[in-house]
Amino acid sequence: MKTTREAAREASHKNLVEALNILLEKNYNAEKGFKKAMEHADSLQLKRFLKKQAVQRNHFATELDKQIHELNEHPKESSKGSTIANIHRFWIDIKTAISKNDDESILEECLRGEKSSLKEYDEKLEKLMLPPKVKAMLEDHRKKISETLKDISVLEDLYD
Repeated sequence: MKTTREAAREASHKNLVEALNILLEKNYNAEKGFKKAMEHADSLQLKRFLKKQAVQRNHFATELDKQIHELNEHPKESSKGSTIANIHRFWIDIKTAISKNDDESILEECLRGEKSSLKEYDEKLEKLMLPPKVKAMLEDHRKKISETLKDISVLEDLYD
């Protein structure tokens, strides 16, 4: 029989792995969304920006995947970015923006998606007891997402 401490440790571990899997899946989906938006953007500058964001999200996913393995766990199969019932609204909205073939609309949807990503990271950082290494990684991701939000705002001003 497990002690209370052992049970709490197991629950904490399970919650951490679950949170990392959620972020992993969202980053894979974000990467795909940025790539799709890049295909439909008109401006070369915007295409470069979107490609940079897709690469960054792939890097985030790689770091999350590595961390899950370091916790002696395996990422969920769906973490490869497969379609799920509750896909991030940004990636649904981006389809609408893409259908307009309007760079400003694409940026608006990117802004909405990045705000949602920032919120997701904030929730994980706020609600979970994280090992220092994991906390530092998530804070770094959060900081870069925040910087992306600023960059999107600057680009939006160019397309007004």
